[in-house]
Amino acid sequence: MVRAPGGSIGDVLGAARQRLRRLGPAEAFEAVRGGALLVDIRPQAQRAAEGTVPGALHVERNVLEWRLDPGSEARLPQASGYDQRVIIMCSQGYASSLAAASLQDIGLVNATDLAGGFLAWARAGLPCQPEAAPPGAGYAPKSAGYAP
Repeated sequence: MVRAPGGSIGDVLGAARQRLRRLGPAEAFEAVRGGALLVDIRPQAQRAAEGTVPGALHVERNVLEWRLDPGSEARLPQASGYDQRVIIMCSQGYASSLAAASLQDIGLVNATDLAGGFLAWARAGLPCQPEAAPPGAGYAPKSAGYAP
């Protein structure tokens, strides 16, 4: 197989991370307490399986740039300005690095990500809660004897 010009995903990830000042869970928690916007880009099914961070804004990855670009007609009210401090969170901290670099590309100069993602946040004992399953998802709580 012949590779097209460009780097591997590892190269792209490395380049993205060189541009970021990534935050560990405790540092991200303090930044959020100080007014930073924590954005969870995991799909709903992953949030349902892993849990959520109370107060995090849920924006799935495929619409992230449109929802957070303050100049976009599709922006969310929370997208307050290009200098806003935004911390992107995925499950393990890989997709979030690429997403944060993309936000920097559109002008959000203070975008970064959570190193280790939601799983590192949860392991650090920071606030988490189970995500309610959507109606009809076929989910039964563990207390009912079913462990998905």
